[in-house]
Amino acid sequence: MRFPLRATTTLLALTLTASIFAQTTLLALSKHDHTLSVLDPTTLKTLYTLPVGPDPHEVIASADGTTAYVSNYGGGAFHTLAVLDLVHHTARPSIDLGPLHGPHGLTFVDGKLYFTAEGSKVIGSFDPATQKIDWALGTGQNRTHMIYVSPDQQHIITTNVSSATVSLIDMETLPQQGPPPGMRPPSNPPPPPPQIRRDWIQTIVPVGRGCEGFDLSPDHKEIWVANSQDGTISIIDYATKKVIATLHSETRSANRLQFTPDGKQVLVSLLSSPDLVILDASTRKVIKRLPIGTGAAGILIDPTHNRAFIANTPDNKITILDLTTLTITATIPNIAEPDGMAWATR
Repeated sequence: MRFPLRATTTLLALTLTASIFAQTTLLALSKHDHTLSVLDPTTLKTLYTLPVGPDPHEVIASADGTTAYVSNYGGGAFHTLAVLDLVHHTARPSIDLGPLHGPHGLTFVDGKLYFTAEGSKVIGSFDPATQKIDWALGTGQNRTHMIYVSPDQQHIITTNVSSATVSLIDMETLPQQGPPPGMRPPSNPPPPPPQIRRDWIQTIVPVGRGCEGFDLSPDHKEIWVANSQDGTISIIDYATKKVIATLHSETRSANRLQFTPDGKQVLVSLLSSPDLVILDASTRKVIKRLPIGTGAAGILIDPTHNRAFIANTPDNKITILDLTTLTITATIPNIAEPDGMAWATR
């Protein structure tokens, strides 16, 4: 079938427009330079860099890929989130968290930015639409560190490093409360119908010392937690909220833990070891220790190309791992002390 020239030109323009706006970039923090590098994940070249403020640790992008948020950690002393405009390549005014100190873990769910505040033992959310912190919840645990929020925002997981615990926080429907003791309800008029009462309920699960990185398995059945001081991995059954196994994986100084997209393998980065540790999720055994540098921190999975980006913080590079062959395919050099990474798609 032949199309008129005008129709063909319009179709080409729409195709080009879609390709322009459906862009994915790799966001990588430099802890040394206090910058965010925005890279092309295909060519692995840096497109531009932006300032992010002191001691950046984690980064996340908004769902539309137009804005990036960075936690300024400061060992629990700082209280700001850097905001980056990924459309105009500029830094916006930072978000002041006020009394909530030590922001670290970040995630973006249903238009809200969720964060941990280690120094205040708190998790909270920031609404970009109103430019306000619209919710906060205390964990009562020390160094509330990384965070997961379910797509429906009804379930939250966070690790508490110095308390050696994991908080499983769920929105639940609670039993109706009756009148206070000794008070008789009025007989006329009739009592109002019972109101649905819902609240956040926290279950604290003891794990190993120095629990930092964790991941929820793709089938949402297990939570794997890397315990950096013990060199172990705790496996929590999500349904029963209990530890069902402790793996003596020799992963002391573990920083991050990530499942592969198919759920068959688990990657663990070690801050003070040259190896990336790879486990078989079904047998729960270490299947490979891959030398990648002096040490490593952040891990970012690329499900589209079945690869992983690993931040070699002390080596000033990012290593790229082929998840099919479990071999190194490339490195991105000259990023001073890389750590947190994220995808931005718009």
